[in-house]
Formats: sequence, C-alpha cells, structure tokens
Amino acid sequence: MIQSKPDSSVDIRPAAIRCSDGVVLGGHVFRTARPDPIGMAIVNAATGVLARYYRRYAGFLAAHGYDVVTYDYRGIGASRPARMRGCGYRWRDWGELDFAAALRFAQGEARGGPVVVVGHSIGGFLPGLAENAADIDRMLTVGAQYAWWLDYVAHRRLGLFAKWHLAMPVLTAAFGYFPGRRLGWLEDLPAGVAHEWSFRGPRFERSHPRRERRRALERMAAVRAPILAVAVADDEFGTAPAIRRALHYYRGAECTAVMLRPADYGRETIGHFSLFHDSHAAGFWRDSLRWLHDGANPWPDRVISG
Repeated sequence: MIQSKPDSSVDIRPAAIRCSDGVVLGGHVFRTARPDPIGMAIVNAATGVLARYYRRYAGFLAAHGYDVVTYDYRGIGASRPARMRGCGYRWRDWGELDFAAALRFAQGEARGGPVVVVGHSIGGFLPGLAENAADIDRMLTVGAQYAWWLDYVAHRRLGLFAKWHLAMPVLTAAFGYFPGRRLGWLEDLPAGVAHEWSFRGPRFERSHPRRERRRALERMAAVRAPILAVAVADDEFGTAPAIRRALHYYRGAECTAVMLRPADYGRETIGHFSLFHDSHAAGFWRDSLRWLHDGANPWPDRVISG
C-alpha cells in the first residue's frame, strides 16, 4: 500500500560498488527513515545520463519507504576513468559486470523486503545480462530498448540514424571515445559503448562473440521478475516496436507493456527523458509506486499487445 504521508528525512550517502573485474563504480544509497523499509530499489540510468539525474526520483522512493541505490556505469560520471581513450569498456559490461555488482551491493545493503529495479532506456534491458538477475523481484522499465535504428520513430529515423549511427562512430574513431559532452549529446561514452550502440543489429546477442550468445540469451530468459514496461507516445527511441523487441528476450518473465500519452498527465510533450523530472512527482512518480509496492498496473487501459 502506498504510504499516504511521505517522510522527507532521507539519509543519502556515497557508495563504492566493486565489480567482479575490480572496477569500482561510484554511486549513492538513499536510506528511508522508516525502520522497516518496504524493500530495496535500484535505479538504472539511460545511456550517457548521469545517475544524479535520477536523484530526485530516488529520494521520492526513499521518502515513500524504500532504500535506494543509484550508480554510474563504468566510463560515466562518478565511474569515469582518468583516461577514456583505450579504457576498453563495452555496453554489455554495464549489464554483465556493473548491474550485477549493483545488485549484489543492494542485496548487502537491504534491510528486508523485495529488490525492485527501475530501468530507464538501456537501463531496463541491461539487468537481463547479469548472472544474478534472477534475484530481482520486480521491474519497472521506462522507454527500455537497445537502439536498433529501424525501431526509431519513423519521421525522425533518418536524422537519428545520421547522428547516432554515422556521426557517433566517426567521432569515436577520431577521439578514441565519444565526446558527447562537448557536443551537448549526452555524456562522453567509452568507445566500446559507442560502437555497440552504433552498430547494433536487430538481434542484440549478435554483438557478443558467437560462443557467448547462447549464454546471454539464457541469462535474459532466466529472469522471473514481473516487468511493467512503460512507453510514451512521443518517445522517438522507445517506440512500441522497440519496447516489444526488448521484452522478447525476457522469455521467462510475465511482461506487460503500456503506452502512455502526454495528455494523460496534462502535457504537450514528454519524450524519452522527462518522466524522471520532478514535475512528474504527483503524477507518474506516484503512479509508479502502485507497481513497485503492490504489483498493480496503474494504467490498465493503456496496455498494448504483442
């Protein structure tokens, strides 16, 4: 049940999350003031987005009874190496190593209750790559997809293809990493991450070496947590085909996809990013608690098939 009066006294402290390969990720733990937390939530960021973008949503969850972990993937923000060129980090590492470590860390910090994941964009797909993803109890994904360009919204597809699948690999080759910050195109990205995005095909497992593909698919299928996948009608990346393509790999999970419209929240636009802006605290954020707390779909009239 949703807590009627949120507690604003949330304790926030930095966290160092050690991965199995020795890489240490920077993050934060948000401790609810409740002595009996509802559970532990992990917030997974979108590609090229700092974890601090989600700090208000994390604080909202903590004020409503959750302990929360946020973190930056390797190569981003508080987890950025001293030298980006040649760091060797890949997109798949964010799931296989980084999320796996964040989940172990969260389990160690948990004071009871289920472990839930809120994943934005690639952050809703990466959990399935972790060997311990079967430990997740529930997932909420927002615009979750893995950037196959033919899933982009039709009227923007060619422009997005030119930006992310032509310009990005050229710039990455020139700089040794993708200089997104100086361009105003999200954060800088390690070359391996940028190239996986640029050259991703319709089947994500093809970005793995052939001998590792079956195992990647098995990990995705091993997830049993129910998933509520949120799409927004004016999201140029997280279209209905993109959401369905990502959910297809979670074969062992009960998946429900919903398509929200900006007008549902009195907006003209929402797009790919703004649901995590605090202007949505009284709307989408509060609705999301119904799923995270009780497993109840807050938008039963917005379910999309497929």
